Amino acid sequence: MPAPSRPSPPPLQVDTARVVQAGTALWTTALVVLLILGDRVDRVWTWTCVAAIGLAGLGLAIMHWQGQLRTSSPSRATPRPGAVPDGR
Repeated sequence: MPAPSRPSPPPLQVDTARVVQAGTALWTTALVVLLILGDRVDRVWTWTCVAAIGLAGLGLAIMHWQGQLRTSSPSRATPRPGAVPDGR
């Protein structure tokens, strides 16, 4: 196998809590729609939404317990090494 011609890009910095919260908002929206539709949809979809919301809450609690959640606002956070100050 030939060696790559250029180095791999650095990994992306992702706020996982925000991703989980966005997914939870989508599942909550789906649950509201299903509750409005009532008996016209199978109940398995309603329980799927409930389970997804519960698992997201559990995931956020575990992330908090492990110390992975950001506790300060982004403006007060320490800059990453090599970051350029914005001049404020």
